[in-house]
Amino acid sequence: MEATIAITGATGFIGGTLIRQLASAGCQVQALIRPASMHKQPINGGVNWIRGDLADGDSLQRLVHGADTIVHCAGAVRGASRQDFNRVNVDGVARLAQAAAKLKQPVRFLLMSSLAAREPQLSAYAASKQQGERMLMETAGKLDWAVFRPTAVYGPGEREMMPVLRLMARGVAPLIGSGNRRFSLLYAEDLADAVMQWLERGRDHKLTYELHDGHPAGYSWQELVETVARLRGGGVTPLKVPLVLVKLAAVMNLAAARALGYAPMLTPGKVREISHPDWTADNTALSQHTGWSPKIDLAEGLRRTLGLGDGRGQRTDDRGQRADDRLQATEDKGQKTENR
Repeated sequence: MEATIAITGATGFIGGTLIRQLASAGCQVQALIRPASMHKQPINGGVNWIRGDLADGDSLQRLVHGADTIVHCAGAVRGASRQDFNRVNVDGVARLAQAAAKLKQPVRFLLMSSLAAREPQLSAYAASKQQGERMLMETAGKLDWAVFRPTAVYGPGEREMMPVLRLMARGVAPLIGSGNRRFSLLYAEDLADAVMQWLERGRDHKLTYELHDGHPAGYSWQELVETVARLRGGGVTPLKVPLVLVKLAAVMNLAAARALGYAPMLTPGKVREISHPDWTADNTALSQHTGWSPKIDLAEGLRRTLGLGDGRGQRTDDRGQRADDRLQATEDKGQKTENR
């Protein structure tokens, strides 16, 4: 693919996965990187790194100059206040879209949002993702744009879900509240492949797309636990955690974050997200417009992420095939990356 792609969030989990696919496809990649994140810069000769941030209009102009497409992966996932999220997830989108709209050549814009934007009442994060989508639509002008709303994305190097998945791989599954929730999942390489398909075929559709791993009804917590148990060749014991205790911990963590000045992950808003009953997604529109379909099912994705199963790289049936290899304990040896 001969194209010049400008990307933000390239040192994060999703962005890092994407630039590897872009570079391997022969794209010229221009990636924004904050000076404080230079140590996270992947070793990749196919990337032109632009120093700056989303608050710096000059660096954004350098980033988009000569680009055919802009892929905005950067985002704030931790924060103690609404402004902590809006600064990046709303204002950052606006500045980047404005920089793109000033270009003389036609350019496409893909915003990597989140399925949380579907439920903005749950948290400041979810509200900021929806507002960021609206900001793109309001400022894009004649840009050809699209919004991706992936569900929970996982894979080697991911940090939000990994602690829970590792506990499950070791035989313990923390279960918050009743566990009567359904959610979709998506392996990171499939998300990157969806971006590649959109780059090639997703033109003239100014739409918001949901993405998941091809399991249309999503998963229950019990189905996830059973899949891990099959892969590890042994049982996984549920550890029930009362929702009220998690809510209390979130309130205390938020108060400490505001007092000490750090960006918290566990907040009351995050607990409302976690306990929401329906995080299932629908792939139909994206598949119809681009021909994309996910390739990595849940069992294979977990095997790759956790080092479980037969280790031969073949796809595993997450509905019935029992893996017969031992658990290979894996620590996070990969590059520490920022999430989106």
